[in-house]
Order: sequence, then C-alpha cells, then structure tokens
Amino acid sequence: MSQQITVIIDERFGVDKSLRKFKRMCDSYGIVKEYRKRSEYKKPSVRMKEKIEASVKRREKTVFKSSRFSKKI
Repeated sequence: MSQQITVIIDERFGVDKSLRKFKRMCDSYGIVKEYRKRSEYKKPSVRMKEKIEASVKRREKTVFKSSRFSKKI
C-alpha cells in the first residue's frame, strides 16, 4: 500500500469540506477496509468458512428477490 492521500485545505473549502473529501478518498482507495482486514489474524480455514457463508447468504437473497417478483401461475 504505497498510495499517499493528500488533501489541500483551502480558504474556499474550509476544514469540514476538506475532511469529507478525505473520508471519501479513504473509502475509494479501500484504506478502512484494508485496516479492518489486517487488524486481527484469522486462520485461512475461518476466512474460507466466512466467505462460503457470505456467498450462500447472497445466493439466498437473490433467490428470494427473484421469487418475490416473479409471476405465479
């Protein structure tokens, strides 16, 4: 992670607007996501289990949404 975020605080924008810009840039670069991922170590088996559970949940959600709006004959 060699990206450096720089936000110039100008008289026109002020501190509040510059802070919001900084937060948006952090989200776009994925810094917060990466920090949370690295904050604690998870065993590869635990990570794989969480990944599978998330995919099952996404699949069930998609099936539920599609069955909800389809016509029943």
